[in-house]
Amino acid sequence: MRAIVYTGKGDSETLTLIEHETGLPGPDEVRVRIHVSGVNPTDWKARAPSGTPMPFEQIVPNQDGAGVVDAVGDGVSDLQVGDRVWVHLAAHERPTGTAQDLTVVPAARAIPLPGGVGFDVAASLGVPAMTAHRALTVHEFGPARLSSGALSGRTVLVQGGAGAVGHAAIQLAVWAGASVLTTVSTDEKAVLARAAGAHHVFRYPDDRLGEQILSAAPAGVDHIVEVSPAVNAALDVEVLANHGSIAYYANDKGETFTAPIMASFAKNARWQGLLLYTVGKEALNAAADDITAALKDGALPVGAVAGLPLTWFPLEETAAAHDAVQRGNIGKVLIRVAEDD
Repeated sequence: MRAIVYTGKGDSETLTLIEHETGLPGPDEVRVRIHVSGVNPTDWKARAPSGTPMPFEQIVPNQDGAGVVDAVGDGVSDLQVGDRVWVHLAAHERPTGTAQDLTVVPAARAIPLPGGVGFDVAASLGVPAMTAHRALTVHEFGPARLSSGALSGRTVLVQGGAGAVGHAAIQLAVWAGASVLTTVSTDEKAVLARAAGAHHVFRYPDDRLGEQILSAAPAGVDHIVEVSPAVNAALDVEVLANHGSIAYYANDKGETFTAPIMASFAKNARWQGLLLYTVGKEALNAAADDITAALKDGALPVGAVAGLPLTWFPLEETAAAHDAVQRGNIGKVLIRVAEDD
């Protein structure tokens, strides 16, 4: 079978297409024939030089993907050969990501797809949608789970609504009944954010951004999904409602941030960091279940008309796909692994 691998950290030129055999799944594992592999920033960052050693001698990149169960290991009862699934964290603490024809993953990381959901949607979930789910469920008085109407009466601000996580956060929050505000940097991205379902879209930079947000949400914002706390911390506190939460998942434009102390504690602000690799099985399982419910309701479409343009690459051009994500490609980068999808 075909696989993209790297044996040392470096730029995308370290990615090589090889032929090799794949093993059978072990206990509580399944083997999935990948149709589409999704690329996230975490995928190229894991491969880039960092000063940390390779965790395995050879690694197949990409955490997310979608395909069909090809084989099941002992102890697996809720999946069977032929099931269509979306895969998340395929390469977490394992050398076998989704940039290959077949990958073996723990059964808990292969989630059955509702009927009618395409592999393009399925491969776009994983890291972005699960991160967005966590960001929307860490409020002190908000729901710990998402469902249709679970966020009714609440206001959500998504900072950077045209990114993959921002897009998923808008869609999930709208599905859950929230009033959704978002910020974007260009008119093009504003169009995408509106297509995703955002009710109010604001351009930045703007010295009056806080005033504009509060004009749309006079009581303040309950949940903030934050991609750049280094830039937005003061603004977040300014527009936050009492007992509001600021869930940050990235370090765009800075590794450290400073927040107004008195204003933060006066509003009982909750600053919540999140990383899927360390968030724990309970949170991951909850996200997978709720995302599947959203899929059944048709709440997570992709494509330009849904606010998430798709850019496709063949498997042999995985290096170019990684480069596109690293350059900040707008929308979602997908790799077509199987020619029939």
